[in-house]
Amino acid sequence: MNKGVEIVPGFVIGGGAPLAVIAGPCVIESEPHALRMAAALRKVSEETGVPLVYKSSYDKANRSSIRSFRGPGIELGLTILAKVKRETGLPVLTDVHEPAHCAAAAEVADILQIPAFLCRQTDLLLAAAETGRVVNVKKGQFLAPWDAKNIVDKLREGGCEKILLTERGASFGYNTLVVDFAGIPVMRALAPVVFDATHAAQLPGAAGASTGGRRAAIPVLARAAAAARVDAFFFEVHDRPDEALFDAATQFPLDRFPALLRQLQAIDAAARQA
Repeated sequence: MNKGVEIVPGFVIGGGAPLAVIAGPCVIESEPHALRMAAALRKVSEETGVPLVYKSSYDKANRSSIRSFRGPGIELGLTILAKVKRETGLPVLTDVHEPAHCAAAAEVADILQIPAFLCRQTDLLLAAAETGRVVNVKKGQFLAPWDAKNIVDKLREGGCEKILLTERGASFGYNTLVVDFAGIPVMRALAPVVFDATHAAQLPGAAGASTGGRRAAIPVLARAAAAARVDAFFFEVHDRPDEALFDAATQFPLDRFPALLRQLQAIDAAARQA
């Protein structure tokens, strides 16, 4: 079993700790929306008993189209995330795309997330490691599960021991992703593993100027991952997913989220006894 990672005092992911979840809109759309979503997700966490990290990005730099909405930017985005923390008490996660952003993001975020396309960027990994924050790396669609060892080695070389690895599917032909569930135990031997059920349901670039996806596949993939014994889940959740400014095809509906979490808790409990 991997060693658990403490996100904030009393909240541990991995190492036999209870199932946890990282959830929120893909990108910060506005301050009112972020605060409304964070409050709703805190309520979901309290009702289900699943510890929750609020996630949302101040910038999404790896868009299909130059015209795609990217977010409010680092200064305003971090101000909004800081307000989310103050008003809800939830820990927060955000993406970092450049080494120069890591220190500023770490002043607010409890977890710095390295996007999948950047998971081999040594300077970015080392800059994130240097902050002392938890670092969650999404394994690239182009990497085998065992190749994640190189990511972990780089972070540890940079002084980071609080590492999470996220599985989000592997490229399988044009516009298609598949998930190798047999790879999850391989990654769990390195660090606690988070399963990104929403990005695993994407169809990259399938909509031409944006990414498509299969929202109906999200619960199917999540249930399979729970049976494979992941340590936590990652969901992009939205109150009006079809109107989301980003990744609308694969943001999970807020009103269906509590029921799915309860299903995952039940599967996780059964898998722990296997």
